[in-house]
Amino acid sequence: MASQDTTTQPAGTTTPRRLGQAPAPESLDPAERMSVDELRALQLDRLRWTLEHAYINVPLYKRKFDEAGVRPEDLRTLEDLALFPHTTKADLRDNYPFGMFAVPQDRISRVHASSGTTGKPTVVGYTREDIDTWAEVVARSIRAAGGRPEHKVHVSYGYGLFTGGLGAHYGAERLGCTVIPASGGQTAKQVQLIQDFRPEIIMITPSYMLTLLDEFENQGIDPRSTSLEIGVFGAEPWTEKMRREIEDRFDINAVDIYGLSEVMGPGVANECVETKDGLHVWEDHFYPEVLDPITQEVLPDGENGELVFTSLTKQAMPIIRYRTRDLTTLRPGTARPMRRMDKVTGRSDDMIILRGVNVFPTQIEEIVLGLDGLAPHFQLVLTKEGRLDRMAVRVEAAPDCTFDRRVVLCREITATIKDKVGVSVTVDVVDPERIERSVGKFRRIIDQRPQG
Repeated sequence: MASQDTTTQPAGTTTPRRLGQAPAPESLDPAERMSVDELRALQLDRLRWTLEHAYINVPLYKRKFDEAGVRPEDLRTLEDLALFPHTTKADLRDNYPFGMFAVPQDRISRVHASSGTTGKPTVVGYTREDIDTWAEVVARSIRAAGGRPEHKVHVSYGYGLFTGGLGAHYGAERLGCTVIPASGGQTAKQVQLIQDFRPEIIMITPSYMLTLLDEFENQGIDPRSTSLEIGVFGAEPWTEKMRREIEDRFDINAVDIYGLSEVMGPGVANECVETKDGLHVWEDHFYPEVLDPITQEVLPDGENGELVFTSLTKQAMPIIRYRTRDLTTLRPGTARPMRRMDKVTGRSDDMIILRGVNVFPTQIEEIVLGLDGLAPHFQLVLTKEGRLDRMAVRVEAAPDCTFDRRVVLCREITATIKDKVGVSVTVDVVDPERIERSVGKFRRIIDQRPQG
């Protein structure tokens, strides 16, 4: 089981953090041991190659660069990247399916795609070398989370066109781990596999980990009694309070992994288990910027804004200044020389504007997780009455929560949201297991407002 270390805490932390053991220095990749100056020189060299590769081989980038009046040779410093145009999800959809590829079809070893729930899916391609790079950065991420070659890894990310399952799988194998490709769903069977196969690591979305928690308890199994030591959580925003709940109730180290298919997949950044003070971006392969989402101005490290990535080594599908819509802050490196990004607090396109107030689901999550008597499952339901938008918060009661306690909780949540977020909402504390469980990314927002 994981150990408790209360000696090192980031500024502003008021509760003890569970910290794991750092990997041996000799096990790190060469880039993880570079000085910052060496890393910046490598980035500049790789960035020049990427811009040239994209300009020559991807018609969209040639057109965008020409329209912006820039050419690859205009990049003389890393700061010059701000001269180049952004890439958006709309660009990828407009060039569906293979218009963003920069190599001939016979060099494409694999294709992945997003779900396409809001339009055409975004398609990404990989050469054999790209898949090798991907496996390397995911292996690096698992090692940063505390994983070692002798560990067994239970992968609960979905397999298929979604990048999560295969990305985690290849990375765990590259590190030398034994992979249990459970995928998503069949929750009772997953509990059985964890009991029987005794993995040390689970890779999973945080919301599905809470679903597994419910299933363990429904089967009368103490989650703290399992073999699990490390959870690597990604694919959706989650809060520090959720981390503490998962760590306490499973007795594990819960570590954040970040990635998105348009940039590579999981493994773009990862927390180091010995510090848990933000996700180190693997900057030898992915160059991060943070923009003001309104003015598109590049913000200095330390300011919150929209995360933007440029790939540095991708062959099949280089990506230039891709607007992720994820909101975060960049900070100097600690456990590694690479810069850290804070936990993603939400998405600029997931922001709810309710009667002129900006609301993020993570703000509601912080409030829900801070109250006794509630389960960590909630949804926000948006409706319209006349000209006014309304929001209802549906949150599950814990199994032992009485009717009288539910009445008190409804009043308390309503008042706290009004005080801390600045909007009036209605609250419904529903029976346990009334909110649909998720095996992937949890659907927090139910928008029932008329469209158009």
